[in-house]
Formats: sequence, C-alpha cells, structure tokens
Amino acid sequence: MDSEQLIQLGQQLRVDAVRAADAAQSGHPTSSMSAADLAAVLLGGHLRYDFGRPDHPGNDRLILSKGHASPLLYAMYRAAGAIDDEELLTYRRRGSRLEGHPTPRLPWVDVATGSLGQGLPVGVGVALAGKRLDRVPYRVWVLSGDSEMAEGSVWEAVEHAAHEHLDNLTLVIDVNRLGQRGPTRHEWDLGAYSRRLHAFGWHTIEVDGHDVEAINTAFNEARSTTGRPTAVIARTRKGRGVAAVEDKEGMHGKPLKDAGSAIEELGGPRFVHVEVEKPAAARSSGLRAARNGKLKLPGYEKGDEVATRNAYGEALAALGSARGDIVALDGEVSDSTRSQFFAKEHPDRFFECYIAEQQLVAAAVGMQTRGYVPYASTFAAFLTRAHDFVRMAAVSRAGINLAGSHAGVAIGEDGPSQMGLEDLALFRAVHGSTVLYPCDANQTAKLVAAMAEGDAQSRGVRYLRTSRGATPVIYGPDEEFPVGGSKLLRASDDDQLTLLAAGVTVHEALRAADLLAQGGVPVRVVDLYSVKPVDERAVQEAAERTGCLVTVEDHHPQGGLGDAVAEVFSDGRPVPRLVRLAVGNMPGSATEQEQLSASGIDADSIAAAVKLLAEKVIVR
Repeated sequence: MDSEQLIQLGQQLRVDAVRAADAAQSGHPTSSMSAADLAAVLLGGHLRYDFGRPDHPGNDRLILSKGHASPLLYAMYRAAGAIDDEELLTYRRRGSRLEGHPTPRLPWVDVATGSLGQGLPVGVGVALAGKRLDRVPYRVWVLSGDSEMAEGSVWEAVEHAAHEHLDNLTLVIDVNRLGQRGPTRHEWDLGAYSRRLHAFGWHTIEVDGHDVEAINTAFNEARSTTGRPTAVIARTRKGRGVAAVEDKEGMHGKPLKDAGSAIEELGGPRFVHVEVEKPAAARSSGLRAARNGKLKLPGYEKGDEVATRNAYGEALAALGSARGDIVALDGEVSDSTRSQFFAKEHPDRFFECYIAEQQLVAAAVGMQTRGYVPYASTFAAFLTRAHDFVRMAAVSRAGINLAGSHAGVAIGEDGPSQMGLEDLALFRAVHGSTVLYPCDANQTAKLVAAMAEGDAQSRGVRYLRTSRGATPVIYGPDEEFPVGGSKLLRASDDDQLTLLAAGVTVHEALRAADLLAQGGVPVRVVDLYSVKPVDERAVQEAAERTGCLVTVEDHHPQGGLGDAVAEVFSDGRPVPRLVRLAVGNMPGSATEQEQLSASGIDADSIAAAVKLLAEKVIVR
C-alpha cells in the first residue's frame, strides 16, 4: 500500500474504533486512535499472516500488549477480512468473541492481554520458540503502551530478549503521553525510553507515530536488524484526529460523547480491505513431532529414600527423550529443582530464564502457543512473584506445567523466606487449574508424565509441588496415580478417624498411625496427592466410615488441603467433624524434623491431636 492508502487505512481504523466503542457504550477508543497509524503500516506492509490459517507455521505473531486498545485490533481484523462489520459492532456484548480485552476465543489471538506489562514477556517466549525450537523466520510484533513500560516485568523481558539476541522480535511503543489518570512518567521524552532500551542492548528507533512513511522506514529497519531486538518508539497523540479528545486528560476508557461528529471529523466510515501478505511456505525444525521411543519413566525400589524433586528431574528428562514437544525452563535454580537432568540430556530444549520468575512463566506461555509443552520450575515460594502471569495464563487457555520445589517448613534451616507455604492456595484459586503434591518418587514420576497429557486447553495450568528432602518410596513403579485420585494406605473396620495428607505429611501420618495403633486407636490414612481436583468420593467415604477427618499439611491453614477437603461438603450434605493441622506459626531456622514438630504436623503431634480427639470428642 502507498502512503496515501496507509493514511486512509489509519483513519478507517480510528473510525472503526470509535464506532465499536460507541456501539458498546464502553471501551478505549482514544487509546486505539493514537496507535492507528502504527497498526495501519504494520497491517498494510509488514505483517506476514494468513488469516485463513492461523496455525500456519510461518505466520508472524502480533501481541497487543496494551489490550485495552482492543477496538484497534478488531478494526484491523475487519480491514483484513477476518471479521465483518456486523461482528465488529458486537464489541463487548454478551456472547461476542470481541471481548473488552482480547482473548484466544479469537483464533488470531495467541494470548489474552490487558494485564499490562505481559505482552513483551510472552512475546519473548514466542520469539525464543521461533529462534531455537521452530527455527522458522517469523517475526514477533508487540504493540505496547507507554504506561506499561513502568512494569518490572517489561524490563525482565527487555534484558532477556537482548541476552538471547532475539532479532526476530520488534517492540512498538505507542508513546501517547497520557495514562489512565494523567501524564505518564516520561510523557513524550522518547529519549528516556531509547536510552534505557539501548543500555540493555536493544536497537532503538525514534519516530513520529503519525508519519506513515517514517513508520514504514522504521519497520523496514527493524526487520533488517540482526543480532539484537528492535524497539520502535513512536510519539503519538491520544485520541488523534478528533479535536474534542486529542491529547486531552480525562478521556481514558470512555466512548466519545458525540461519536457521529467524531466520525465525520475523521472523514466518515471507510471500507478499505487489506490483502495482508501471506507468509512463505515454512516448516518447523521437526522437534515437536519427534518421538524417540516409548516413554520409560525412572523406577524406584520400595524402601529407598529419594527426594521427589530428584524424581521430577529424572522423569522430565525421560519424558523429553520420548517426546520432542517437551521443553523445560528454570529460574537459575536447576541444580535444586533438578531440571538440570533435562538440561543435560536435551540442551536444545532447555531454557535458562535466570532469577526472573515473571519472564519464566511468560516464556512458558509463549512457547505453548507454538505447540510445545513447557515445564517451568523454581522454588515454590518464588512462583508467588509470577501469580499475575499464572492468572492470565488461565485466561489465555494456556497449557503450562509449573513445578515448585522446596515447599513447606520441611526444607529446614533455610528459614521462612524460602518456604513455599502459600502455593497450594495460589494455584487452587486459578481457574481450571490442577494441583498435585506427590509423596514419593514413583508417584512423582507418574504425575510428571500425566501433566503432559491432552491438548493445551485440557491441560490448563498444572502445578506440581516437590520436596527438598528425601522421603521413603512407598509405592511400586507400576502403581498408577490418575489426576483426581487418591490412595488408601491404612484402613480397618474399627478406624476411629481418618488422616488425610499429601506430600511430606503422608509419611508423618503413616508414622502417627503406627504410634496410635500401638495405643489402641486405629485410624485410616488417605494420600490425597491430587489436591485439585480432590478425590471427593474418597473423602466422602472416609467421612461415612469414620465420622471424623483430620487434614495434615505442610502449608498455611488457608487455601490448602484442609480447605480442599472442607469444600467437598459445601453442597449441603452432612458435614463430618473436621480438624485441620497446618503451619500456623512463623517458622525460623531449624532442622526438618524440628520444623515439622514446631508447626504441629509431625507424627508425634498428629498422634497427640488424635488421642485428644479420641478421648474428648469422638463418640463411637
């Protein structure tokens, strides 16, 4: 398209943004209008995309990080013929694919955006897949707002992209000066952004964001730059083209009051159709399709003592040998999480994300958009830093596997800053998530493999909690552990109550059961390795048989195993007596057994609590 056509396309995108927001009587048209010329040049001259084949391996990827500017994205889709005018005007209505912020309900949207500061980190993951996995020369374009450049996650991504020399990544910053409540930190000081990005190793281009010829030149320069990513830093005006709102404060997130006059001022509706250039034929490296044989998981002998984190790493390496679509990422603790076992055997599919947990999770989200099955690991405590990325991964319908090691007080002397004691609650609260907490090595290996089953949507966000210290192997290598299941480890007709545990507390519960049996108090023991979905049937049966349930968990009382069990009885059925043993204290530094004892979740504490119940509460 020539310059005049691009100018007209930019005006069409503005008009359509105004029309969509007016039809919805909500939305962010002014944020869309500032970036319209940038979008027009991208769509009309640089994006290589087959809208009829969104899964084309050679397609460029476009991530609208400033997701509130969704009217602009949908206007682009209309111009490309992907949606029609009628659908455009369903914006924000119930049932419409055109949501207030983009989600993968639309086949051309890879990830949900709108939580600012996430588009570039996810884009880094997609670009890494293109460079190191697919080995296909598609380009990743990220359109960002200037306000979100204040997010720390952006700078994690900026540094990582430069470190990885991602010259297939272009960041376009719409510097329109105004945020939600007023001016941004740097307003129109393009040099402030340029200096920072350049210091990290980026190629930077400052441009007038309403000069289509200058934008075109900048995009050409970005595409021809090698060895480092490029940022096009564009000076724009919010609400461009309509005098009543252009560069005016207080207009953010509001439809234009007089849309008809604004559309007339912009030159009226247009119906320009853009023949977006399709990508060249492309084939990925074939890694995803590689199958090197039947999965052979590691097996461990009963009675051996093995840390579940070791079993995680060994099982992951075995899974990587059987399937070429498995990738592993770590936050510079692979020697502790044991993902180093995968890195040693499959270095081409291992990604070191360093101590940047937001980028770690974002890279996993980006890679799964390209058909890979990512396993990202770090300490359970540190995944809390990336919770917003986990939350948005669920909105994106992303299939990612996260492993948190060094969970609970059982890590011992390192103290509370290193103890994941909130992680079960965090992941249980995520929509559609799966939360698994194995107690021994064979169980861990089987659950690692189970996390890779199904397509991305059916997998969702899956979390595996592993432990630092070695624990006894109590299951054979042929035992099966379906997601949503449990294991009954002790049972008799005379059981006075049921101990429900997971992970390290399973072993404490078994020892407590032995102590209690010696004192004439038989108890049932259930391993609830699937914390979400929890085995409701097993919990209900235990309640029916014993009338009293005691949950034991190496986690804070809120949101973990105890709540998962209590929720089984939230449908109105009779509620059994329920007692929760959990970490209610603030731990210090001590050995593992001292920690468990101080928190009241070791075998002796469990036995003492049960004896008290048996003497004073339980009525047979």
